[in-house]
Amino acid sequence: MGSSTSVVLAALVANGAIAILKFGGFLLTGSPSMLSETYHSISDTGNQVFLLVGIRYSGRKADRKHPFGYGKAQFFYAFLVSVLLFGIAGWESLKHGYDAVLHPGHGGGGSTFTLFGTTIDPFFVNVVVLVGAIAFETYAFAKANAEMNRQITAYGWSGIVEAFKKTSDVTTLTAYTEDAIALAGAAIALVGIVLTRVTGNPIYDSFAAVIIGLLLMGFAVALAWENKRLLLGESLPKDVEDRLRETIAAHDGVVHIDRFRTVFFGPGDVLVAADVSFDGDRDTGDIDDEVTAIEDELRGLDDRIGMVYIEPEV
Repeated sequence: MGSSTSVVLAALVANGAIAILKFGGFLLTGSPSMLSETYHSISDTGNQVFLLVGIRYSGRKADRKHPFGYGKAQFFYAFLVSVLLFGIAGWESLKHGYDAVLHPGHGGGGSTFTLFGTTIDPFFVNVVVLVGAIAFETYAFAKANAEMNRQITAYGWSGIVEAFKKTSDVTTLTAYTEDAIALAGAAIALVGIVLTRVTGNPIYDSFAAVIIGLLLMGFAVALAWENKRLLLGESLPKDVEDRLRETIAAHDGVVHIDRFRTVFFGPGDVLVAADVSFDGDRDTGDIDDEVTAIEDELRGLDDRIGMVYIEPEV
């Protein structure tokens, strides 16, 4: 939980500062891609607020209405981030970029202005803002990437693609995705603005805005899909379940595993439930001790396992 919070806070600080700088660049130049990047950074800042609310809400203790706790709150708020904020920002960016393609302007050149007696070309304002954005986002992305790599190592995943499909830490996943898209978006905007400056054709700046919008909308769909699997109640991966089954079956007195289920009820929190048939010659006390030993061993095998319910059958 603490590592996820630090990742989100790092992204919140970075995106808040970047949104202000990008909007200033847009006001000075009218660049379509700078406006798209402003939408992007504003949405990212709002995203972090939603994720922090989810983290705080999910930390509430279990009660009668929610006997398994509030961990799924993070899944819900991460879903809102993907649908409401990424989707809206992506659509606005795409719409503005498309309009700029149909009605090209000056492409972010703008008019020179004087600041403290120095004449400044707005083109260089955009370049400095975007380079600064890349620096800020690199810092935030490094934090999210370090946490993702920690999980990849801990759970033996092959890489980012597998982690994207299997992680239950949607807060870190969302922050990681945001930061990666933010880096890509800033780079695309920079390329579009530079090409427009070099060629004098504003179409490059406009197309950059379109690409940024499509990028945002595409990842909005991907994140929504990944959050859906957890909201619906996803189980542990099959290879992990098989290892847990083998551990139960190896215990003395276990004859057969009748039913076995796992489900995520929060980020990194798994419920394991099993109906286990024991040897009928064993007395009740021995079976109780064996059940306790099984529960402890399962928790020791995977740190995501919280609650374990073993129902003994004789």
